Amino acid sequence: MTPKLKPISEQVIVVTGASSGIGLATARMAAKRGAKVVLAARSEETLNLIVDDILGRGGEAIAVTADVSKVADLERIANTAVNTFDRIDTWVNNAGVAIYGRLDEVSEEDSRRLFDINFWGVVNGSLVALLHLARGGALINVGSEVSEAVIPLQGMYSASKHAVKGFTDTLRIEICEIDKLPVSITLIQPTAVDTPYPHHARNYMSREPKLPTPLLEADQVSEAILEAATKPVRDIKVGIQSKLHTFIANVIPSLADKLDAKQVTRQQEDEPPRDPAGILNKPGEEENEPIRGSSVAAGTEEQGMGPQ
Repeated sequence: MTPKLKPISEQVIVVTGASSGIGLATARMAAKRGAKVVLAARSEETLNLIVDDILGRGGEAIAVTADVSKVADLERIANTAVNTFDRIDTWVNNAGVAIYGRLDEVSEEDSRRLFDINFWGVVNGSLVALLHLARGGALINVGSEVSEAVIPLQGMYSASKHAVKGFTDTLRIEICEIDKLPVSITLIQPTAVDTPYPHHARNYMSREPKLPTPLLEADQVSEAILEAATKPVRDIKVGIQSKLHTFIANVIPSLADKLDAKQVTRQQEDEPPRDPAGILNKPGEEENEPIRGSSVAAGTEEQGMGPQ
């Protein structure tokens, strides 16, 4: 059954990981276009400031402080959305964390925490959302170009995004092809995006992490997300590097290995790490501009591929 999705101006949209980066850009863009937006993240203070700003600009939004690794929190997000706005039309699983470090250096505890957020947050978020989308709507999972490719020093992040793709593709078959429910299920796969992603990451390296350029603007990914909220689409690769990287990884994997090996030096700044712990185990109450990172401002010129 082909889903009939509403215009953004008529939708209630839930966005997890909405306190910074892609999630925040998406929430702001949706609110500006008339959607009622439910912003969810661990960062209570930042969320409240963002919602106040949206309300001050004439939009409609609420904040729900939540950790997507906890099923009860995901259920609370859904219940708050329905109790406030009567329904959910689109659910965006965007929340995610990163780890920079060799696989033989990263602790099992940190790896499991990353999977609890990046993978199980998407799994349980999807299952909770589908309880409210069964009569029609869009489920959008934010993956990455490394859902099909990989990048060194971010092995667990790459593994989690591979898992998100496998889950999303299987869920689409079961829900859309077998059950024939009027739900659109989309995987978004951006290349590296100019967000605070590296500064939020758990960092095992001796230098500050960064993303290789060229970087997308977060709004470019938000446009793809809102497109998927209004038009059923299986997946969207955002950015030429995403399309190129995944093509090479799928068609010429030995070449991809050699190219990806060169990304090691392109993921490190020439300065000591600012906060090695990142936000893996704590909320990230934001700095002045919670959407953008500082890679562009730093003036780096390397060309390369990396995660969102």
